[in-house]
Amino acid sequence: MQKQIIVAVLGLCLCTSSIALGAGFSLIEQSVSGLGTAYSGGAAAAEDASTLYFNPAGMVLLQGQEVIGGVHYIMPSAEFTKTSASNALGAPIPGGNGGDGGVSRAIPNFYYVKNLDKLAVGLGINVPFGLTTEYDKTWVGRYHAVNSDVQTLNLNPSVAFKVDERLSLGAGVSAQMFKVNLTNMVDFGLASGVGAIASNPNADIYADLKADSWGYGYNLGALYRYSDGGRVGLAYRSRITHKVKGDVDFTVQNPAFLTGVNPALLTAANASFPDQDISGKITLPATASLSLYQELNPQWALVADITWTEWSTFESLVINFDQGLGAGGATKQSVTTESWRDNWRYALGTTFQANAALTLRAGAAYDQTPISDDRNRTPRVPDNSRTWLAAGAGYALSEALMLNVGYAHLFVKESRMNKTITGPSDEDTGRGAVQGTFATSVDIASLEVVYRF
Repeated sequence: MQKQIIVAVLGLCLCTSSIALGAGFSLIEQSVSGLGTAYSGGAAAAEDASTLYFNPAGMVLLQGQEVIGGVHYIMPSAEFTKTSASNALGAPIPGGNGGDGGVSRAIPNFYYVKNLDKLAVGLGINVPFGLTTEYDKTWVGRYHAVNSDVQTLNLNPSVAFKVDERLSLGAGVSAQMFKVNLTNMVDFGLASGVGAIASNPNADIYADLKADSWGYGYNLGALYRYSDGGRVGLAYRSRITHKVKGDVDFTVQNPAFLTGVNPALLTAANASFPDQDISGKITLPATASLSLYQELNPQWALVADITWTEWSTFESLVINFDQGLGAGGATKQSVTTESWRDNWRYALGTTFQANAALTLRAGAAYDQTPISDDRNRTPRVPDNSRTWLAAGAGYALSEALMLNVGYAHLFVKESRMNKTITGPSDEDTGRGAVQGTFATSVDIASLEVVYRF
């Protein structure tokens, strides 16, 4: 039984690594005015104080002082359809499809900018990375994932300097809080060596991992006005490395069941999976954007953007277990190769100044997935390339007060998960071979208030 327990432990460790990696999913929803154009003008539009996030150099184009408070309500849907699911013994894994794994969340952001003529300063508070998925505890993919909840909070003071009438430069620093809560089931029935209870939900152990950290980075920007109605922006945000620390708790789901099969099983389960401290390192990717803003006439303007995200930083992750898992705490560390790739996002949009008070916006974007292949796709991030269609409006209630609204629908390409077992040492040996498809979509509705004084 010791060998089987070690196999299950390795499955848990590698699952923990992969889900920590999957938690690195960026949220571009940092501005409601930007959402209306599918973030086509990110580094060049400089329409309001949210430019602090997309390109701090744009702060010098604002007048006086400006405060923005906004909220984005993100409504994802991720429904799995199983093709097959079997454990390392080749027996079927019982369970359903998990329900809708998407969980709706509100994402807030706040910006303050003060223009001091040739110098501008500001503060941004936002959520640049996040992820929430949730499946049933008894679904067929439960050994890969149950719940995933990743939260960040980014504090971003910034400064901009007007070099001359054409060129401005900006920079900022980020202090970022990272919190993660990841859960999955452990197939202790398989680990026990008692084939009759392999992959039986009554023999499962619930693993609940929580960790957090603070990390630090910087951002840079440049904005060049090549004409009175045209400008180009370039922006860069650095990697941020988080050295997370936390703990993992294990709960036997049905102690009476294990005792009924063999009283020694419950003792082995508790001894092999003790609650303990964990640590690891997560590197969130750098980004770079090139954007264009061009007025076509007094009413119409064209905006465009191309953004690169350095997801290839996620080659592997290491999770360290303070006491170790398995017989005698033999497993102290896990290493998982993820093979994510850099991705690109392309966006094009327009704004229309209908009258002195009303601005209308529309845009479209194509966003590549960083997941390299079906083997590396997990239920925690059932992501694929998506197409954005967005629209929005801004209405000036007075000279000082403006209201912006936006809506976007993301059409996500159907994604396939192909988890296989190639041998006893395969990372999915303890989690099972699960194949199927995810039907995914996302809706975003946003509202913000802009106050100028």
